[in-house]
Amino acid sequence: MTRGRRRRPVRFVGVTTPPEGPPVPEWEPEHEVTAEAAAALIGDRFPGLAGAPVEALAIGWDNTVFLVGGEWAFRFPRRRIAVPGVEREIAVLPAIAPSLPLPIPVPRFTAGPSGDFPWPFWGARIIPGRELAEVRPADEDRTALAEQVGAFLRALHAPALAARAGRGLPHDPMKRADPAVRAERTFPRLDSLVRLGVWERGTAVTDLLADARHRDAPDGEPVIVHGDLHVRHLLLGPDGRAAGVIDWGDVCLADPAVDLSIAYAGFAGTARAALLAAYGPVPPEREAAARVLALNISATLAEWAASTGRGVLLAEALAGMSRAVAG
Repeated sequence: MTRGRRRRPVRFVGVTTPPEGPPVPEWEPEHEVTAEAAAALIGDRFPGLAGAPVEALAIGWDNTVFLVGGEWAFRFPRRRIAVPGVEREIAVLPAIAPSLPLPIPVPRFTAGPSGDFPWPFWGARIIPGRELAEVRPADEDRTALAEQVGAFLRALHAPALAARAGRGLPHDPMKRADPAVRAERTFPRLDSLVRLGVWERGTAVTDLLADARHRDAPDGEPVIVHGDLHVRHLLLGPDGRAAGVIDWGDVCLADPAVDLSIAYAGFAGTARAALLAAYGPVPPEREAAARVLALNISATLAEWAASTGRGVLLAEALAGMSRAVAG
C-alpha cells in the first residue's frame, strides 16, 4: 500500500447505498462506487495515479471494475460478502501466477479499509481481451480455446501448487463440488427463468438434477481452484484464443470438479473432448458434479442476464444449460 501524504477525506463521494424497502435482487450493490469516486479514492491512496483517467470497465455481482490510465484494472467490492474474496485475491494471485500458462491479474496496488471506503480494493495491470460470453464463437470454433483451458486447469490443479500456495485457503466454502447442494440451489433459478419467460422446462434438466440429489461430492484431494470459472471470466484475444482468466474472488481449495464445470457449460462435442484430453482423466463422479455445477452457474447467469437486459449473455448462458445436459 502506498504511504506518504495525508489523505484528503472522500467520505463516500459517489458511493451509493440502496435505500431500505422491499427485498432487492441479490446482485444489487450494498455500496456502488462511481468512476468519480474511484478516481478520488485511487488518486488519494496512490499519488502516482492521481489525475489518471478512470472509466467503468465491468460490473458483476460482487465487484465493480474500472480502467485507470488505460493500463490498470481496479476492483472495488459492491457487497460485503465479496470482501474475503478480495483479501484472498491479494494474498494468493501473486503466488500462483508464475505457475500458470495463461495470464491472471496480479495485484500491484492494494488498499485496505479506511474512513473513505469501508472495504479493501486493489489494482492490477489490465489483461486485454473480451469475455467468452461476449464473443460467443460457434461451438465448432472453440477447440483451440478448449485445449488452452484444459492445460491451464491442469497447471492450476497441480497438487504441488496447492501444497505451496494453498495454505490458509478455505475448503469449498460455497459447496460447489456437492451435487446435491447445487441441485437444490438450481431449482429456484429455473423457476425464475420460467417466470421471466426465457426458458421452458425439459426432462434432460429435470433428470440431471433428480440424479444429483442422491450423489455425494467427489472425495479426491482438494486442489486450488478458481472457484467461479465461467464464460464471463475467460477472456479471448482477437484470434479467438485464450487471453487470460479473471475474477478470482472465489479462489479456494476444492475438488477439481468446481473448475471443470466450464468444460460442460462452455464447450461441447470435439471442443469439450479437446479440453478433457489436455486436462487428463476425469472420473465419473467428478464429471457428474461438474455437470450439475455447470447447469447451476449457467442458470444463475441466465437469470441475472434476463433480469438486467443482457441479451448476449442470456443467449450464451441458455446455451450453457443445454451443453451441461448434452452428451
